[in-house]
Amino acid sequence: MPTRDDFTFPTSNKQFAFLQHIYRGLKAGGRAAVVLPDNVLFEANTGKQIRADLMDKCNLHTILRLPTGIFYAQGVKTNVLFFTRGESDNGNTKEVWVYDMRANMPNFGKRTEFTREYFRDFEKAFGDNSLGENLKKRKDTGEEGHFRRFTRDWIAERGDSLDIAWLKDDSEIDTEDLPEPEALAEEALGELEAALAEIRGILLELGDEVGNE
Repeated sequence: MPTRDDFTFPTSNKQFAFLQHIYRGLKAGGRAAVVLPDNVLFEANTGKQIRADLMDKCNLHTILRLPTGIFYAQGVKTNVLFFTRGESDNGNTKEVWVYDMRANMPNFGKRTEFTREYFRDFEKAFGDNSLGENLKKRKDTGEEGHFRRFTRDWIAERGDSLDIAWLKDDSEIDTEDLPEPEALAEEALGELEAALAEIRGILLELGDEVGNE
């Protein structure tokens, strides 16, 4: 596996290495949109340093939270980070806009295709400037909406975590509403016993058929 000795923050994490490779390689005014898994947004230590460096050197103006399982392995949650390299290497990110396309979305797959139609609202919210230079025209839709603005100072207070979510996802199982483990175990045992009884019945019927031949 090739190694890199030119990173400011050496890491064995391929996603963090990939991210550093991209934003360090951009020239002033260069822009990128990168798909990355959730762990890149919240991992501490080196991850925190890399996120802070990214927000210093670039204007990380938008994060799109994608539905689960669109990229990488099934069940892995991913995001698209949109950023533009600044003229200097300090203080380029003043605010980050986050669009939640994950909460209360269908389970995409062969039956439900993830088509461009699902991006319509995001495209409208993002605006018609691909560099993210139309931030003043954007509208924070509040706690009930899908598009929100967060200042760089607020993000710093959270330890530079970019794993930002505010919408309740009704499609996810609420563990507080689940029965007690004992009840779940009894229910599972009952289902197994019923299944075994059905299998015994089938075997008996097959035995009778063979005996009558």
